Amino acid sequence: MLEARNITVNYDSREAVVNISLRAEPGEVIAIIGPNGAGKSTLLRALNGSVVPAVGEVLLEGKPLHSYARRVIARHVAVVAQEAELRFPVTVLEFVIGGRYAWSSAWGWESEQDVEIARGILRETELDRFETRLMNELSGGERQRAVVARALATEAKIFLLDEPTANLDLAHQATMLRLIRNRCDRDKAAAVVVTHDVNLASEFSDRVMLLKAGRVIATGSPREVLTADLLKTVFELQVLVDAHPVSGAPRITPVHIQG
Repeated sequence: MLEARNITVNYDSREAVVNISLRAEPGEVIAIIGPNGAGKSTLLRALNGSVVPAVGEVLLEGKPLHSYARRVIARHVAVVAQEAELRFPVTVLEFVIGGRYAWSSAWGWESEQDVEIARGILRETELDRFETRLMNELSGGERQRAVVARALATEAKIFLLDEPTANLDLAHQATMLRLIRNRCDRDKAAAVVVTHDVNLASEFSDRVMLLKAGRVIATGSPREVLTADLLKTVFELQVLVDAHPVSGAPRITPVHIQG
């Protein structure tokens, strides 16, 4: 699978990620949580090969990530960025089919199978009625769902998601994370999810990594990591942590203290 071994990433003289190790196991969802500037997005960029660590290495199936062609990496690793870059007007179906490019023929044409896979993903993500709509005509939430759909269409075994529920309403937040959770459970894929929503991370992840200033503060199960003391250390905020009445997962509520 995908593994980072003691990686450090520098931006000029600043250490954005410091000596972090992470291994994404089949069937596992890992949530990366921390305040703004903690190094969460930089860690994802290192995991997909967009930035090269100054120290340490990232391995894919036991081999250095940089030894693979980008097309091969794209067959194994699907990325959901915070913003989708759209240089040309494309329909939602065309955009999602674009996730199949790593499997396309030498001529770059999609097959009937590619179209069928894309349409199946559109149904899963409740976007089938937008199939012919242009991406730039969608709302921010609809566009974000299309970005997740494109990643799912790759049929990759590793998903790297940077705020996948950004701009989504509550119902679609749960739908998107449930799709990722189901893909990991059903196909033994692995997902690394950067999120600011600690309660969604608590419900959907197997493991949580808390970051602050580029360093790992704690890693473990949601029950081990999402504690009032650790969250106060990371976010400098007092919170109440109790058990969700239905799932039993940790539930985090900020505490307002009168000054």
